[in-house]
Amino acid sequence: MAPQSRRQLSLLLILLFLLLSLSSLFLSPSAPNPQIHSPLHSLPTPSPPPNFTFLIKVLTFNRLSSLSRCLNSLANAHYDAADKVHLHIYIDHFPLDSADSDQRLNLSKQILDFVDGFDWRFGEKLVHYRTSNAGLQAQWLEAWWPSSDHEFAFVVEDDLEVSPLYYRFLKAVILNYYYNATNFSPSIYGASLQRPRFVPGKHGNKMQLDGESQIFLYQLVGTWGQLLFPRPWKEFRLWYNMHKSKGVKPFLDGMVTNGWYKKLGEKIWTPWFIKFIHSRGYFNIYTNFHHERALSVSHRDAGVNYGKTAGPDSYLLGENSVNFNLLEMYPLMDIKWYDFCFRQVVTNRIVTSSNELVNVLQSVQHKKFVLLVRLYGVPETVVRNMLCHFEGLNIRNYILVGPTSDFLIDLARRGHPVLDASSFSDFSKLSKSINFQDSTMELFKEILVVASVTRKNLELGYNTWVLDGNMLPRNNESFLDTFDRGNDLYVGKASRLLFVRSSSSTLKIWAGDFPFKIASSVETLGKPSVSTPIFFYAVENLLKKQSVEFKNIDEMHLGLDFGALQANSSSFDRDNKFIIWSSETELDLLQKQLAHIDLWFLDGDSSCSSVVCHPL
Repeated sequence: MAPQSRRQLSLLLILLFLLLSLSSLFLSPSAPNPQIHSPLHSLPTPSPPPNFTFLIKVLTFNRLSSLSRCLNSLANAHYDAADKVHLHIYIDHFPLDSADSDQRLNLSKQILDFVDGFDWRFGEKLVHYRTSNAGLQAQWLEAWWPSSDHEFAFVVEDDLEVSPLYYRFLKAVILNYYYNATNFSPSIYGASLQRPRFVPGKHGNKMQLDGESQIFLYQLVGTWGQLLFPRPWKEFRLWYNMHKSKGVKPFLDGMVTNGWYKKLGEKIWTPWFIKFIHSRGYFNIYTNFHHERALSVSHRDAGVNYGKTAGPDSYLLGENSVNFNLLEMYPLMDIKWYDFCFRQVVTNRIVTSSNELVNVLQSVQHKKFVLLVRLYGVPETVVRNMLCHFEGLNIRNYILVGPTSDFLIDLARRGHPVLDASSFSDFSKLSKSINFQDSTMELFKEILVVASVTRKNLELGYNTWVLDGNMLPRNNESFLDTFDRGNDLYVGKASRLLFVRSSSSTLKIWAGDFPFKIASSVETLGKPSVSTPIFFYAVENLLKKQSVEFKNIDEMHLGLDFGALQANSSSFDRDNKFIIWSSETELDLLQKQLAHIDLWFLDGDSSCSSVVCHPL
């Protein structure tokens, strides 16, 4: 063939190849859209610390087909080449007194043969075959004791199936919410891959999530694919050991889990962990994907939890169904938090300036009422008891005011709005013009902050209760506007109460430097009695000095003194709105007496003995 003919033939072949390539690109119905179906395993991710360790803990018993499906799904997942992912398989033994021991021995042998022959290329494979029946609780609790703060456990039961994308997601969670200091919170104990759909608090809110958030935080532990962080898990194990050794049971009133424990007892472990979470105020990371999809799916095969197979609980999120950035991790401050009632919790509200104060006051006020609760000199257990009582009464329109302390920070972490009076920036300039001794200076700051917050409330149009932490309201009606309209100011030194109704007259009284005048009078007042917090003493004296009309709460018999209660417990049956005690009252005596009249709400962990859900 002539050279020119060969060149023409070559050009024709090249054109034909290009034509076929283009036609396959545009005409093939199975051609992937790279912008929608990009394989996530090809995306680069940051490297964890050198000592980062990821352990998969598979718990199995007598379900060979379930185990095979579970292990194959784990082996088909995408793991980064530089990472070591270790597989630990825990095989529980059948009860030794079983009548069909020969059949069970044969099944155990089949499971062991399968596990021994199972190829795991991503790290070490460890098989733990028990010599006696441990049960589901021990399988979970004895599967892991972290060897360092950089070791993480992903625990799966054998009827679970995971998405090929699960590891990439969990690794991103660890890097962003454990190792990233700006996104780290000691409140987070891990991440669940199961689809959330259960609210354990009785009469809790229906689980409703917006379509935008892929991640949210929820207190409930997830047993269908749960990642555990090392430090909270160690803390739980020690807590469990202590309570179990003392014969304490994991009962938490108001929770569905009480029924679980009464029925199954020590066969299950979740009531223990739920009780622990509640006492510590911890949260779990959950995913929120459309169309009932999840990164792990339980097939709910017959076993401890299900008498017969119930089938998959959701749909597995596959590679070809991801039309969003699965590895996008949101800043922690932008993620919503929910408690056992699926009620949103706003964490870390610590007020240190007027700008922050306005936002918090507007968020907590209810029917234009705000409660300012003074925590000065109040024992921590007394404060926690009061907050449990507030939860039971559905009182949420409060701000806790106190000096800087770890306790105050912990209350904010748990979702209680607090005002750090020691760090409140607005009185710093005024403080420089005052030359008080240290003890008097602290009183000055305390009074100035509480009085200034009261003024800000009035400016916003909110009625204000100021109360001492050494008291309890009898019911939520105690804080409603029950006073006659004849007066807008009510003060009680003995009762340790102040009520200021928002009106033009009270705003005029509180305007200008009135808070400063109250605070700066501490040196001239003399020392009040121990049972009278100086704030109420100072307010009453200044109102009298300025000839401002007010009502004396002490003369209205709104409160019952603790001494009267000790003398005659039946006296509490009178129509008292508050019970009040001295800061000098011994804590044991106080707890005993409050328990006698059903006003002590703490358990042995100094946490609320019940969860009370108030539907929205």
